[in-house]
Amino acid sequence: MPNAYISGTGFFAPPRVVTNDDLRSIYGIDTNDEWIQQRSGIKERRFAAEGVSCSDLAVPASEQAIQRAGLQKTDIDMIVFCTLSPDQMFPGTGVYLQRKLGLCDAGRFIPCLDVRNQCSGFLYGLSTAVALIQNGSYRHVLLVGAEVHSSALDLTTRGRTVGVLFGDAAGAVVLSATHEDRGVRGTYLGADGRYADTLSMKIWNIGNRPFIPVDADGFGRIEPRSMYPQMDGRAVFKNAVERLLVVLGESLQKHNLAANDVDLFCFHQANLRINEYVRDQMNVPAEKVINNIERYGNTTAATLPSLLFEAEQSGRLRRGMKVVLAAFGAGFTWGCSVIDW
Repeated sequence: MPNAYISGTGFFAPPRVVTNDDLRSIYGIDTNDEWIQQRSGIKERRFAAEGVSCSDLAVPASEQAIQRAGLQKTDIDMIVFCTLSPDQMFPGTGVYLQRKLGLCDAGRFIPCLDVRNQCSGFLYGLSTAVALIQNGSYRHVLLVGAEVHSSALDLTTRGRTVGVLFGDAAGAVVLSATHEDRGVRGTYLGADGRYADTLSMKIWNIGNRPFIPVDADGFGRIEPRSMYPQMDGRAVFKNAVERLLVVLGESLQKHNLAANDVDLFCFHQANLRINEYVRDQMNVPAEKVINNIERYGNTTAATLPSLLFEAEQSGRLRRGMKVVLAAFGAGFTWGCSVIDW
């Protein structure tokens, strides 16, 4: 059975930088830089231009990952696309990326799978891609996490609790088959649906008839609480640290590892305070944990591939290192992966 390793990484963020002060001065949100940094660690984030979708952001990230893997686009056997901000309700966003990469024009009608596990999406997608490589179905799988949050944030004082946290970006990796003794050693996932409504966005509640209320002329009218994400921040923080500590501990134990045996930890970039708490509880030195939330905010499914790209590009992640990925998000869902780079 072949191993699956990450042969290439890629990342793209839109050029527009939105600082914490910009949220106050441009959008009129009653907030300030100190308040946001103190609660989240975020200094700035990126917002995509109007008309830009998450598949658009995914194109340069994917092309970079494919190029860094030493492959051509036509070498890709499957696309796994992770996002909570799809281009539209359906079809899945993976097929749009396939088309925009030129694979259809090249006659490469490869399968495309969308994964909707929010902040844990990349790890759920990673588990899927690795399994398909290990069972011999495919040799090269393009795994993408991409988000355009800015279109669906309540960027007013009313929505500041959630609106200040998120940014737009795309990260991608190529998973490839190898018979070398390296690659993804295991990915461990979990979920607790009791908290499904604790962090959610109700606009697509298909149980409603119609799912968006309409007036006499047939125009939809949506109340803000349904239109924008809603979050119980305290419940998210409490469950995040508890679940991350458990899944990290269990994953390391399964591989007979101590925290000191790991060269680099990549935690999902939801809140710097969560990551610092988990790091301190595990007695992990700060230099073994990479963060970029201060520059990009929470980019959901894109956070982990963006960290891998930056760590590899900067030289912090090198061949032979042991790296651990962990994430927690809406659902609640969570996961951890142990990788020999």
